[in-house]
Amino acid sequence: MEIRITTKMMLQILHVLSWIIFIGLCVEAGSFLFNAIFTVAFNPLAADYFKLTELYQYDYGFFLTQLCLGFIVAVLKALLFFLIVKILHDKKLDFSKPFSQALVKFVSNLAYLTIFISFFSNWGANYAKWLASKGINMPDIADLKLDGADIWLFMGVVLLVIAQIFKKGVEMQTENELTI
Repeated sequence: MEIRITTKMMLQILHVLSWIIFIGLCVEAGSFLFNAIFTVAFNPLAADYFKLTELYQYDYGFFLTQLCLGFIVAVLKALLFFLIVKILHDKKLDFSKPFSQALVKFVSNLAYLTIFISFFSNWGANYAKWLASKGINMPDIADLKLDGADIWLFMGVVLLVIAQIFKKGVEMQTENELTI
C-alpha cells in the first residue's frame, strides 16, 4: 500500500503547521510585552523571567533596550508567519499560473522580514555581548531568543534570489501571454 501526498494535502498540512507556529510566536511576543510591562510597572523581580535581573539592577535603560530588541525580533517572527498563514488562507497560489505578482510580493516580503530579523537578532546579541563585557551577568543568547542571526540572513538572501527568479518568471509569463 502506497501513500501519496498530493500538493493540496501538503499545502493543508503546511497551513496547519503555519497556524501552530504563528500562534506560538504570538504567545512568545505577547509574553515578552506583558512581562516587560509587568516588570517595569509593578514588580522589578519579574525581570527574572528574562533572566535579566542583574541587568535591571545595573541599569534600567540597558534593560529596556535589551527587551525592546528581543520584542522586535519576536514580533517580526510572528509577522513572518502571519504572511505565510495569510497567503495559504487566501489561496492566492494559482498552480495554473505559478508566476504571479502576488507571489513575487509575498516572497520579497518574506525576504525583507528575514533580513530584518537577522539585523535585530544580531544587534541584540551584540548588545548582550557588550553588556557582558561590562561585567554584567547576561544569559545565553539562545535564552534571550536572539540566536541564529546568520541563519536568518542566509535565508533572507536566498529568498531575495528566489523573489528575483519569480519576478523574471512573471515577466516571461506576461511576455508569453502577449505573444499568443
